[in-house]
Amino acid sequence: METQAKEIREIKDRLALKELVDVFSNLSDEKKVTEQLELFTEDAEVTSLTGGQVISSFRGKKEIGDAFSGFLAHFHSVYHINGQHTVEIDGDSARGIHYCQVVLIGKQDGKDIGRFSGIRYNDEYVKINGKWFIKKRSSNFIYNDIREVK
Repeated sequence: METQAKEIREIKDRLALKELVDVFSNLSDEKKVTEQLELFTEDAEVTSLTGGQVISSFRGKKEIGDAFSGFLAHFHSVYHINGQHTVEIDGDSARGIHYCQVVLIGKQDGKDIGRFSGIRYNDEYVKINGKWFIKKRSSNFIYNDIREVK
């Protein structure tokens, strides 16, 4: 019976972690940064990399929120397509890899310009009072394709 309870707890944790990354993406699509920040720990870290080089790094909800708001302000349309999400759970902490395609569309010289990015997120999660949060997110931009969209 104890084994079955552990298996059920692991299934629930996996579903909750998948929900966490999906809700993050949905809120991003709606530019709901304040609500997004509730998915992070107070001391969370978010780092972005392109070509293996760090291009930005933010720590704490205020820095992260300011960065997200400033970045998303450049786009009138935001669209995430989430792919595979694998996790390794160890009690109240977990590590995950999450693949995502992001489409960002904004105006440039009167034209709609789309940025199409493939991202591999390396996440660290922590469970606090029974709820999962993102503690650390490393966003590795695998590719970026920028072009006019109609």
